[in-house]
Amino acid sequence: MKEPHLILGIGELLWDMLPEGPRLDGVASDSGHPLGASMGSLGGAPANFSVMAGRLGNHSAILSRIGRDDLGREAVHRLDPLPADTSFLQIDLAHETGRVTVSFNNGQPEYTIHQPAAWDSMELSDEWVRLAERADAICFGSLAQRSIESRQTIQTLAAQTSSRCVRIFDVNLRPPFYSSEVIQESLELATVMKMNDAELPVVLSLLGMPAENDATLDNLRLGADRMLVEFPTLQMVAITRGGQGSLLVTRDEWHQHAGFPIKVRDTIGAGDAFTAALAHYLLRRAALPVLNEAGNRWGSWVASQSGAMPPLTDRTRAEIDIAIEHST
Repeated sequence: MKEPHLILGIGELLWDMLPEGPRLDGVASDSGHPLGASMGSLGGAPANFSVMAGRLGNHSAILSRIGRDDLGREAVHRLDPLPADTSFLQIDLAHETGRVTVSFNNGQPEYTIHQPAAWDSMELSDEWVRLAERADAICFGSLAQRSIESRQTIQTLAAQTSSRCVRIFDVNLRPPFYSSEVIQESLELATVMKMNDAELPVVLSLLGMPAENDATLDNLRLGADRMLVEFPTLQMVAITRGGQGSLLVTRDEWHQHAGFPIKVRDTIGAGDAFTAALAHYLLRRAALPVLNEAGNRWGSWVASQSGAMPPLTDRTRAEIDIAIEHST
């Protein structure tokens, strides 16, 4: 039997402190930690990505750093029953586990990301380098590169991957934690770029390219084409469009998906599920329509649930797999 693909989520592991109070995404804690106001919903884009990649049958690992504190211990406890390898997490004695205060404006999350956090001090270990050299796919973003130390670690790991590795740069702009330099350097390493339709004109402007603020399909395609021309290593640009689905663009073709009508619980983690499905099916050399179908199926499922890592039954997993398989 073929070994599962090795997929790495590199960057922030943190707790979203939500306005309605703490929750553990349907999983009760028996770890003995005080789950009062100190606990929230576990997340961070690389961690969300890794959990979904593991749920799709890959060997996924989270490369991040947590504090030696209640939030760090609870994070590992929360992840234990989930299919994401936490054995490579680093422990920081000087900094706390990451926290984000989340509020909602018309149903869309807004974030206050506290700093410094443990994941700002990710160290380039030999163990992490060996993992990167073996990885079939990695995903990294801009937020975890806000500190020089973690930025150097992430970019070195991306550079250490093999030429066959799918390297996804999930832009994930979180003001004020991004810069034109970080985006430029990340795109020079990436084979896939993923962002949402609101982020595209911001990225183009930061890179000194013409940008249309009107997010029409033609403008999105034009922007994606500009990115592919500018960065030769890029093979695909993926643009999510919220309830309007997504657009995938390569040098040879493009495909749009209209998305699925759902009742949204919250959108936290939906984009990360999309990215994980994209990575999973890219490693299986799926065509663009299948990639788009898989990303939208899993992204909309997470958006219909509460939290970024909601409980997933075998039945739901099988139903979504079958729907993707029969989509074309």
